[in-house]
Amino acid sequence: QVQFVESGGGLVQPGGSLRLSCAASGIIFSIYAAGWYRQAPGASRELVAGITRSGSTNYADSVKGRFTISRDNAKNTVYLQMDSLKPEDTAVYYCNVKSGDSPFALSSWGQGTQVTVSS
Repeated sequence: QVQFVESGGGLVQPGGSLRLSCAASGIIFSIYAAGWYRQAPGASRELVAGITRSGSTNYADSVKGRFTISRDNAKNTVYLQMDSLKPEDTAVYYCNVKSGDSPFALSSWGQGTQVTVSS
């Protein structure tokens, strides 16, 4: 059974940083692209950062230059370094696997981790 466990969220002031982690199990993680998604209250879930099997990355325009996605296949883990956080980054953040550059998640969702940016 595929499972994702996200961690590292919290309350941070505008301009601050957080590092999210997502541990995957029940899946051969290294053969998939992976992505971080977020869902703000009243909004749809959106892809904010993706990383291919080979490590190529892409970002939503809203986070480009501020967020960095990385992966450690040996640990079945994907990370999201978030810097210069803004109140509009407030959301529940989820990870998932996906196919190449497609934005669509391939598996069921974990619990996510709450990120709140507020002074």
